[in-house]
Amino acid sequence: MPRTVLRDDQWERVKNLLPGKFPEDVLWINRTGAPWRDLPKEFGLWNSVYKPYNRWSNKCLWNDIFLILSGDTDFESIMIDGIIVRVR
Repeated sequence: MPRTVLRDDQWERVKNLLPGKFPEDVLWINRTGAPWRDLPKEFGLWNSVYKPYNRWSNKCLWNDIFLILSGDTDFESIMIDGIIVRVR
């Protein structure tokens, strides 16, 4: 699946932080706000995608990526949140 969230120059700056394939699947979840189980099949099994996402989160890699890319005018803010808040 081609990268659609990051430009090539942005990818060049962060690719060494992300072992394995590019997490376009994780960025899809971020963009849509969909639950992990709704990840499209072309990305693979949702749990196989969630595991590296969770490892990268625990290693604070998302913060490092944000710091690298936050100077770009089209990437001034990003929020990745795994918390679901239910309102009654």
